[in-house]
Amino acid sequence: MRKTSYVVTFFAVLASFILNIVSLQEPQWLVVKYPKSFGTTITEYYGLLEMCTNKVVSIPDPDKGKPIEYTNYVCRAFPKRQTDRCEQNSGFCTSWSTAGFASELAIGCGALTLLTLIVGVSTHSRRRRIWRVVAGLIILHSAFQIITFAIVTNSFNRNRYPTFDRAKLGVSYALTVVSWALGVINAVAVMVTGHFAERGHRWAAGNRAYRTIQ
Repeated sequence: MRKTSYVVTFFAVLASFILNIVSLQEPQWLVVKYPKSFGTTITEYYGLLEMCTNKVVSIPDPDKGKPIEYTNYVCRAFPKRQTDRCEQNSGFCTSWSTAGFASELAIGCGALTLLTLIVGVSTHSRRRRIWRVVAGLIILHSAFQIITFAIVTNSFNRNRYPTFDRAKLGVSYALTVVSWALGVINAVAVMVTGHFAERGHRWAAGNRAYRTIQ
């Protein structure tokens, strides 16, 4: 494969990798916003590792005419055994924790893919062989994210947590979809380019196209 192809692949993997990290760290997979009551608005943000509650209290200001707002943003680990009643809802707690673990494994695969690309493009002989490994790692990176995506989607659709009947899909959910979709496209591109490079096509292999030894 051309060095240019590997450079493009590297930046595509890097973009997917960054989206993966952000989606894991940001607790915005599912968002629950409660109706305003007595001047108080409560919004809950559910992530793979934690959930955060944002409470905004509005108090009328007779002097300025505009309300004074007090905000309290608190996060905790999620799910927690006692707080989230994991003994009664063990299926949800186990699957949600699995989703977080799968996302962490995806990050590991993404980092390994980037390292492989950096090492692999150093010589022409390595570039000829490394594309299969790169494609496999990209597939693994996407597969773990798809597992996370599937678990969260199932929990959302089936309202497997008491407040999920009010929930809406958040930014982190969307970022993960973009990340694994980009990974799938990237993996296909690497496999197609690598295959044609091995068959001696100049557009894929470059000026030093591979030749079969007779």
